[in-house]
Amino acid sequence: MNGAGVGRLRRSAVAGVLGAALATSGLTAGVGRAFAAPSPAPGQSSGEATGAATGPPPGGAVLTPVTDSADTLPTGPGVQQALAPLLQDKSLGTLNFAVADAATGRLLFGSGENTPATPASTTKLATSVAALALLPADRRIETRVVAGAAPGEITLVGGGDPTLTALPADQVQVGGLAVDPDNAPASMTDLAAQTAAALKAAGVSSVKLGYDNSLYTGQVRHMENDDYNVAPVTALMVDEGKVEPRSQADAPARVLDPAAQAADAFTALLKAQGVTVQGRPAAATAAPDARTLGSVRSPTLARLVERLLTHSDNTIAEAVARQVAIAAHRSPSFEGAATAVTETVGKLGVPTAGLVLNDGSGLSTANLIPPSTLVQLLAVAAAKDHPELRPVLTGLPIAGFTGTLVSRFGARSGAGEASGIVRAKTGTLSGVNTLAGTVVDADGRVLVFALMTKTTAAADPARTAVDRIVARLAACGCH
Repeated sequence: MNGAGVGRLRRSAVAGVLGAALATSGLTAGVGRAFAAPSPAPGQSSGEATGAATGPPPGGAVLTPVTDSADTLPTGPGVQQALAPLLQDKSLGTLNFAVADAATGRLLFGSGENTPATPASTTKLATSVAALALLPADRRIETRVVAGAAPGEITLVGGGDPTLTALPADQVQVGGLAVDPDNAPASMTDLAAQTAAALKAAGVSSVKLGYDNSLYTGQVRHMENDDYNVAPVTALMVDEGKVEPRSQADAPARVLDPAAQAADAFTALLKAQGVTVQGRPAAATAAPDARTLGSVRSPTLARLVERLLTHSDNTIAEAVARQVAIAAHRSPSFEGAATAVTETVGKLGVPTAGLVLNDGSGLSTANLIPPSTLVQLLAVAAAKDHPELRPVLTGLPIAGFTGTLVSRFGARSGAGEASGIVRAKTGTLSGVNTLAGTVVDADGRVLVFALMTKTTAAADPARTAVDRIVARLAACGCH
């Protein structure tokens, strides 16, 4: 069979897998033969409409490792010849890029691949890899209520769960769609019910409420002072610190003090359970051995990683970065998290020369990552000896279907042939457009790529030019 025939068969197979998974999970599917899995619970921050997902089996059970067959390996000259005409597009501005084989990590083609560039939200790849390398994929973040030092006192203790919600279960939505119960965030309503039951059993119906937000250290505001794309980073928050919890806006307004907002919400929920809170809640520190009156837990770390990648959720990314810092015995701050992520990915063999991190989300314009580092992060996530990292791959948005790629790789873009075949993390800041992910080529070979542009021109032409380059990779056997 010729290359075109192989390509047609592959696309037909991908479409079948994609359609079946969309029908069963309501959200997403895999890419080609190598990556086929249900995708994450809906998250928020980019505001794109997606559906609800059912919970998949562990990543290692659904993703077969990439294969290493010499007869399907593209050559450097082959890739260069295929991409050369598209690389001349002036709308790309300054382009640094790398294309590598996923199975071997071998660089096939690049330009400025070792030159650090602004990664924007592709920073989240490093955060996610580090988190899954240090912590179990089934790890959940707990929010507790404990007895206070004196009778009639209780303390709400934040553990760093960014998904805790005060909304009723039937009102938890993303992009206007309900969240599947399997992936639902921890419920403050449930926490209030548990707490009220414990208090009433002890004959208590009126309490003083304190709230413990002491887990994190350092500044709470992002260094770029972004008031909309990320909440103040605190260990206790509800509904991602949004002023209007039901808001599905791309950049919702955030409260200045998420911990106080959470305590106020908990006060109202306790009242609904028949427990009165005396006065306003106050900051407090819970005793380490305090008796637990109630607790709720976040979705698993694997789900949080998938969600932050699919929807480029900055608030979840910063929370996960703090969990990395805690696990690595670094200070749970912007600085400590950046150090912990850098050290952790380095221990996995990912090159860290030129890697400069200032946050976990990529909002910082001072972050720097070479394209070669991004492709190696993806390659290690695909490696057969790292099944624990598979949620990094299943969390990548699917071209034309989910998350931050839902409106890209369309029929009119010149990249429509790659729709459903590419999985990639986007990154966008003023003048910066990045894309890093996986693609299955015409021979079924899985490639990893990172394209990082900097331009003063309009963003849409640069993104479209990047998409066309990736689509050409998908169509290429490149021997």
